Amino acid sequence: MHLFNLKNWTPTFIQRVINKSIEIKRNPKKFREPLTDRSLAMLFQKTSTRTRVSFEAAMTQLGGHAICMDWITTNLVLADLRDETQSISGYVDGIMARLLKNSDLKVMAEASSVPVINGCDDKYHPCQVIADLMTAKEKKGRLKGLKLVYVGVHNNVCNSLIEGCTKMGIKITAVTPLVNQASVDEELLEKAKDTGLYEVSMDVESAVEDCDIIYTDTWVDMEFFLDPKFKAEKERRVKLMLPYQVNKELLGSSDALIMHDMPIHRGYEIADDIIDHPNSVIYLQSENRLHSAKAILTKLL
Repeated sequence: MHLFNLKNWTPTFIQRVINKSIEIKRNPKKFREPLTDRSLAMLFQKTSTRTRVSFEAAMTQLGGHAICMDWITTNLVLADLRDETQSISGYVDGIMARLLKNSDLKVMAEASSVPVINGCDDKYHPCQVIADLMTAKEKKGRLKGLKLVYVGVHNNVCNSLIEGCTKMGIKITAVTPLVNQASVDEELLEKAKDTGLYEVSMDVESAVEDCDIIYTDTWVDMEFFLDPKFKAEKERRVKLMLPYQVNKELLGSSDALIMHDMPIHRGYEIADDIIDHPNSVIYLQSENRLHSAKAILTKLL
């Protein structure tokens, strides 16, 4: 079984992974050896902080071993992706790949003889959303019946949130004035609409009035944020998106949890003083990447 996105994971299986994440967090000593003598290859084409540290620490704490591979310092940058993937999968028990293109992840999953975990690509970020759902359940005690509002650019995180929320019975409203074209997945959106739990709105003030969770993400993907070639597009996005910044004015008297998957661009998608707001669970989300990574690894490896 791969973790490509959440499409082929049933609500029951997702719930089991979330519950396992919480159990592992509460009883870490109980889970010190389930992956003894197991190895995970971690392939990075995109920059990474939380994904790399959480998965490497998770493998170590579960008794296993992680091998970090930078795309440009391996033959992945030179050779056929199928050949390299098949070779790598002969050495390890699983592969976690953080790639620029979803199409390359598909190739890897087809070629690999071991489970492939999507550590993030241009369409989906399922590992992040498992940690987000875990965090929501920790703080709210339940998932079904919650209301989450995503405010920002429709991107890979938004896609996986839509998948995860609708499967867990969470109503999700997307306030997304901009869409990353590489992230478009019409099939995913149609299925989400059929659940009655997904809607789109441009009225951000009304959307957040009675929600339980406000979630935001970067307006400019990390690989483009400092790229001078992307400067004009960055400026256009900032101008368009500033009215949708998560700040005190938007929150008003809301008691909603505040989420952000990080990295944060302070003063852009979220105001400085909101990051450390009493309702912010941003750093808890980040911590929970470790525990949810452990759950994902124990389920798949």
